[in-house]
Amino acid sequence: MKEVTEVVVIGSGIAGLTVSSLLAKDGISVTVLEQNWLPGGCASSYPRKHYIFESGATTIVGLDEGMPVGHFLDQIGMDLPFRKLDTPMQVHLKNGKVITRYQELEKWIEEAERVFGPEGQRPFWEHCYSICLFVCCTSLFLMILPPTSLPVFLQAAQRIRPNQLVYAGWALVSMKSFLKKYGLDTHQEFVDFVNQQLLITAQNYLEEVNVLFGAAALCYTNYTNYYMDGGLINLVKPLVSYIEDRGGEVRLREGVTQIIPKNGSYHIITPKGEYHTKHIVSAIPLNDTLNIWADNSLKAKYASRKLSSEKVNSAFSLGFVMKRKNAPNCIHHQIHLEKPLTYTGSDSIFLSLSHPEDEGRCGPDELVGSVSTHVPNPENTFIHDKELVVEEIFAALEKAGFLKREDVTFYHASTPKAWKKWTGRSWGFVGGYPQYMSVKPWRMIDGRLDGKGAYICGDSTYPGQGIPGACLSGIVAYEKMKVDGVLRNAERKTAKTETSMVSYENFPSVYSPVLVYFLDK
Repeated sequence: MKEVTEVVVIGSGIAGLTVSSLLAKDGISVTVLEQNWLPGGCASSYPRKHYIFESGATTIVGLDEGMPVGHFLDQIGMDLPFRKLDTPMQVHLKNGKVITRYQELEKWIEEAERVFGPEGQRPFWEHCYSICLFVCCTSLFLMILPPTSLPVFLQAAQRIRPNQLVYAGWALVSMKSFLKKYGLDTHQEFVDFVNQQLLITAQNYLEEVNVLFGAAALCYTNYTNYYMDGGLINLVKPLVSYIEDRGGEVRLREGVTQIIPKNGSYHIITPKGEYHTKHIVSAIPLNDTLNIWADNSLKAKYASRKLSSEKVNSAFSLGFVMKRKNAPNCIHHQIHLEKPLTYTGSDSIFLSLSHPEDEGRCGPDELVGSVSTHVPNPENTFIHDKELVVEEIFAALEKAGFLKREDVTFYHASTPKAWKKWTGRSWGFVGGYPQYMSVKPWRMIDGRLDGKGAYICGDSTYPGQGIPGACLSGIVAYEKMKVDGVLRNAERKTAKTETSMVSYENFPSVYSPVLVYFLDK
């Protein structure tokens, strides 16, 4: 049976739920199609053996004033019980040193100088933080970017100030060059630290990550980090309820097999039915969107942006339960390995523990852990002995003092094959498209997919990765739809602005001095 709906959103990750919630807020009939049996995509949780495991080792940021997640939740009037973390993360180096990623900038600089020595550390981190402030302050304000057509470029040119161009220029400089500027490019211990930190947030190394993205990626621990009791599913479920309470639908186990554009509308085919709509939002990666798109002209348009397996990462994941001996003072850890993992070649693992006061994921005398590590070129990387990798990870955790092997009461491991099944993504790749210097700002993927009625958001698009990035991409898609007149029933305060939700005048006061400096000088 063919169903007619105003907007179909493909995928129920954070980006898809963000754009769907904003559409529902404005009275738009929206249907979300999700191939998995649980919503949330990579930012979700799942039950196993009466425990709750996170889909990935995911941190929650972006709730500070002027940042995407907090801004989005304010727009839909939702207040969720996030738990603030006193210590965002610790990093365990190969030589046994432990670095605490303090939120306070001054305290973090002192810690970096303690571990890596004073030379170059303060100016490097102060400069990174100033760039990060610029990115955070302008991301919601400049949702017109990237300018992919002449009218949009002219509109962007009217809004951008000269001082912004100074900072925007860092998008053309690599983090490797940035380290060299401060004499840190030959400090191998620091280079290794930066590389492994960038791999978490940018999916690549300092040679390929530009400074504009890299500085923000390195400084995310300098913003408030949060935890959700009961798992990230408790961030996802309220958004699903919000959409459904306003007449929308979130349909699980219904993946899209084909999108057929025809006569100014779209015919969407799934194993369970067919949909006819004038507007779609693809909240799945560009690769997978093009795989189900029937029109070859769009495939040709984005041919250079479709990545091969050699250009992306999947993950090897390990979920476990252990007897709790002591309450950890930090729940997120990156551990650098003395020897790369077998098969994957990974030099580090990321560990997220359940909060000791969270009673929703395990018993009072237990802790749940989620470990993930990168698997490059997942189509051609084969993990022949999963248990071997599991024991290597447990050995690393035991050496770092997190557990004793005999205290582990349950575990299960997942390879890229499992990630492919969970996410529906090509080769099971996760974390979004890696940063590459060859992808200039004007070549980023715009929220307007075909320039007609199709839009795209998610962690493979501008502005990309992580919960705040995915959320921001959903906001960007919504705003572009609003400007394009898709929200014909929505109350529009302005007709000509690209970002009617966000303006310079009503920006949060905490960032006002920075905005005044960037935008009014």
